[in-house]
Amino acid sequence: METRAYAINIVGLTNKEHHFTFEMGSAFFERYGSELVSQGALTAEVVLDKRETFIDATFSIQGVVNLICDRSLEPFEQTVKRRRKLVFKFGDVAEELSDEIIMISWETERLELGQYLYEFIALELPMKKLHPRFRDEEAEDDSPEGKIIYSSTEKENNDPGGEEDIDPRWEKLKEFK
Repeated sequence: METRAYAINIVGLTNKEHHFTFEMGSAFFERYGSELVSQGALTAEVVLDKRETFIDATFSIQGVVNLICDRSLEPFEQTVKRRRKLVFKFGDVAEELSDEIIMISWETERLELGQYLYEFIALELPMKKLHPRFRDEEAEDDSPEGKIIYSSTEKENNDPGGEEDIDPRWEKLKEFK
């Protein structure tokens, strides 16, 4: 696959808003990285607002990707919907100034957006990939009540009928109360 499929020639763009649409599938993930995702069907709407000294880029990505459940190893579809902004600022050297501002050289002829699109998709994926049938169980485990687990010595110390046995290191802290 050619990298130009996700490149925009900025030399010929006039100073106004320009709209571009990119389709991303298996070939896209083969090119930019299949560690996290190897298949999917996504669409990216990119709006470039070109100015004299910078290009304001808005990315709107939506679609589905195929993931493997961390618990059951079953495949499932994960919806992806991401909106992100980047500013490409013209300057003398090409460098990333922050997560949102990228300096590009005045001689830059085209913006290669494929890697940015891949990173935005990767950021939308959950850290823990769970099949939808396990998500309800996971939500119950993360309930705000939580579980308090005591060690055997803490249980004895918190037992109202039992005698308190205080660690000497904590005894000094009680003096500050």
